[in-house]
Amino acid sequence: MKYAYLAGAAAVLAFPSTSAVAQDNQDEQQEVSDRDIVVTANRIASLASQTPIALTAVSGDTLADAGVTNPTQLEELVPNLSIVRGNGLQITIRGVTSTDGTEKGDPSAAFNVNGIYIARPQAQEVSFFDIERVEVLRGPQGTLYGRNSTAGVVNLITARPKFELGGSLSADYGNYDRLFATAVLNVPVSDTLAVRLAGNVDRRDSFITNVSGDDYNYDPYKKNAAARLSVLWEPTSDLSLFVVGDYAKLQGTRINSVQTTNFFTGAAPLTNPNATQPDMPTYFDSSADLQRQNATPQQWTPTNENTERGVSGELTWDFGPATFTYLGSYRESTRDSHSTIRGGLNRATFHGEYWQTSHEARLAFGGSGPLSAQIGGYYFKEHSGIAFFILDPQNIGFPPFATQFGFPQDPTIAVNKSAFGQATYEALPNLRLTAGLRYSNDEKSRVGATVFDTDPAVNIPNNRVIIQINDAARTFDKVTWRLGVDYDSPVGLLFASVSTGYKAGGFNDGCLAGPDAPAECVYTENELFYQPETITAYEAGAKFRFGRAQLNLTGFHYDYNGLQLSQLGDFGGCGFCQLTTNAAAAKIDGIELDGNYEPVDDLLIRFGVNWLDARYDDYFPSRIAGNDTITLDFSGHALARSPEWTGNIGANYTLYLDGGANIVFDAGTRFSSSYALTDLANLIDYRQPSFTKTDVSIRFNAANDAFYVGAYINNIEDEIVLTSAGYGSTGPDGTAVFADPRTFGVRAGFEF
Repeated sequence: MKYAYLAGAAAVLAFPSTSAVAQDNQDEQQEVSDRDIVVTANRIASLASQTPIALTAVSGDTLADAGVTNPTQLEELVPNLSIVRGNGLQITIRGVTSTDGTEKGDPSAAFNVNGIYIARPQAQEVSFFDIERVEVLRGPQGTLYGRNSTAGVVNLITARPKFELGGSLSADYGNYDRLFATAVLNVPVSDTLAVRLAGNVDRRDSFITNVSGDDYNYDPYKKNAAARLSVLWEPTSDLSLFVVGDYAKLQGTRINSVQTTNFFTGAAPLTNPNATQPDMPTYFDSSADLQRQNATPQQWTPTNENTERGVSGELTWDFGPATFTYLGSYRESTRDSHSTIRGGLNRATFHGEYWQTSHEARLAFGGSGPLSAQIGGYYFKEHSGIAFFILDPQNIGFPPFATQFGFPQDPTIAVNKSAFGQATYEALPNLRLTAGLRYSNDEKSRVGATVFDTDPAVNIPNNRVIIQINDAARTFDKVTWRLGVDYDSPVGLLFASVSTGYKAGGFNDGCLAGPDAPAECVYTENELFYQPETITAYEAGAKFRFGRAQLNLTGFHYDYNGLQLSQLGDFGGCGFCQLTTNAAAAKIDGIELDGNYEPVDDLLIRFGVNWLDARYDDYFPSRIAGNDTITLDFSGHALARSPEWTGNIGANYTLYLDGGANIVFDAGTRFSSSYALTDLANLIDYRQPSFTKTDVSIRFNAANDAFYVGAYINNIEDEIVLTSAGYGSTGPDGTAVFADPRTFGVRAGFEF
C-alpha cells in the first residue's frame, strides 16, 4: 500500500468550477487519483489538489499506516499545528490558540466531527476511530466555519456506511500497557439503506512514575470505551440522509503533570519591581526516566468518570437548480473527578453537566457555469452547570469551620446565530474570484458564585458563605469576510486572499457594579469583561505538480488583535480563579513549504519545512508582588508554542511479494526549534529546547488486504517535550506537562 499523504497548501476558500461539485457521497469517501483525496473543506466535495485553501487532508488509511490513533499525533503530519492535552485538548495553529478550557471559554480553533462543531475540548479525543479522513484548515475561517475559528478548523470525518457487507477488527498493543482496538461491522439492509457499527477501546497506563512515597496508583491513565452507530439512507440519487449516534465512557486517573524542577532551576514568580523582562529559568538536561517522575503526593485516589453521548444528522437534497444541506446535532456530556491540586496540599472535586445543540442549513448553487454560490444560516446553543470545590480549605487560609471552597456555576449559556454567503465567479478561463460574508451574533451569560461551605454546627444559613457573586451577561456581534483569487496555471494552482476571523468575548468571575447591583458586585466593565479577538489574514501561494513531484507553498501575514489570554492564580481577592484579559495586538508571519517526490515506483519521499514569526506587537502583562505592581513590555516576545522553525522528512517504501502481498516500510523525522511556554500569571518565561523525533514502522499486508501485522517505534530519541509549564497556585515548584515519550508496539488486523 502506498503512503497516501497529501499536504495541500492554498489560501482562498472558493468553489471549484469542475464537476467535483456534483460528486456523490460515496465518491467523497474514497481516495482518488495519485495521492489525491476528496475533501469537503469548503462544505462541498472537491479534490484537495483543486481546493484553494490552506489545507492538509489525511486519509484514514494514512492515519493507520502512520499509527495515528489520537489527535495529538496529527502535528507529525500537519504544518504549524500543535494539539496538546490539558483541560481537554488545546489546539494551536500558526501560533493562535486559546488557554481557557473552562465552561465559559471558547477554543480558537474549531473542532468539528462530520461538520458539527464540538464546543468542549474535553470531548474531542474520544472520536478518533473508524475515520474516513481528517482535514485541517489553517488560518481564520470566518465565512463558512464562522464560530470561533480564528486559528483554523480541525474537521474529522468518520466512515460512512457502504452498500456492501463487510467489517474489520484491528488492535494495537504497546508499552505502558497500551491497547487501542477497533471493531467495525457494515451491513446493507437494502439497496437504499446501510448501517455501520463501530466500537473502540483505548487504554494505557500513565507516562508518569510516582516517587512521592504515597500508595496511590496512577494507572490506568485512561480507560475509554466508545461506540458509534451510523445509518445512511439514499432513496434516490438526489437525496440522502446520514445519521450518527455515539456513546463513550471515559475513565482513568488523568495525572499528566510533574514538577517544573524536573526540567528547570530557578523557577519562581517575578518579584523585582524594576524588572523589564520575565524570569527565565535554566533548562537542564536529564534522562527521560527522571523527567517523568512525580514527587507530588496524592491526598486521595484520583478518579475520572466522564460520559459523552450525541446524535447528528445530515440531510442532502439535490433538486436541480441547487443543493440543500441540513446539519443538526444534540450532544450531552457529564464529568466527575477527584484530584489533588496545589502541589499536593488540597483535594478537589469537579462535577459538570453540559449539553449543546446546533442547526445549519445551506443552499449551494451552480457548479457548471461561471458562477457558483452558497448561502446559509447557523444556530448553536450550549448549556452547562459545574461545581468545582477545593477541600481542606484551611490550607488556603479559610477558618477551621470551613469544609470546602469553590465555584458553583449554573447555568452558563452561550448562543450563536449566524448568516453567511459566499460566491465564486470565473471571470476569465481558469481565473476565479471569490467573496464571502458572515454575520455572527453571540450571547453569553452565567449565574454562579465563589463560596465556602461550613460545618452545620456553626449555624450559618444554608451552611454556605457567598464570597463573591459570579453573574454576568454580554452580547457580541461581528461581520467577517473573505476576498480571494485563484488561477489554474499550466503547472499548478496559484492563489491569494484576504480574510478575517472572530472569536466572541466573555467575562471573568465577579459581577458588575452599579446602583441596583448587590453589594458584592464591585467590578467595572473593563475589569469584568474581556473583548472579542479578531484576525485579518493575508495569504498567497501555489501548489505545483511536476511529473512525480508535488510542491506546495504558502506565505501568510496576520494582524491579530485582542488576544484572549488566561492566567490562573489569586487575582485581587477572587480566590483561586482564572482571569482572562485582552493583549493589545500581535503579528504573525510565516512560510509553509511541503511536498512529496516519487523517484521510483513504490518509493515516496515526503518533506516539509515551516518558518513562523509569531510575536506580541503591543502587550504589557503585570502581576502584583506585595505592595508593588510589576509591568513588563512584551513587545516582540514570541507567542506560546510557536517555534520559529519546524519541519519533517520521511520515506515510505512498498515491497511487493508474490501472490499479491506486500511489506510497507516507513520512517520519518520531525524537528522543531525551541519555543516559549510563558507563565503570564507569574511572569516566568519557560522554554522548551529544540528537538527531533523519529518514528519507524513496518507492516505486512496480505493479498487483497485480508489481514495485516506490523510493528512500530515512535519518538526513538525518547524526547520529553514540554507542552505547558506554570507556577500559578499549584504549589512550591509549579507543574509541567509533556507530550508522549518513546512508545513502541505491535499491531494487527483483518477485514472481510
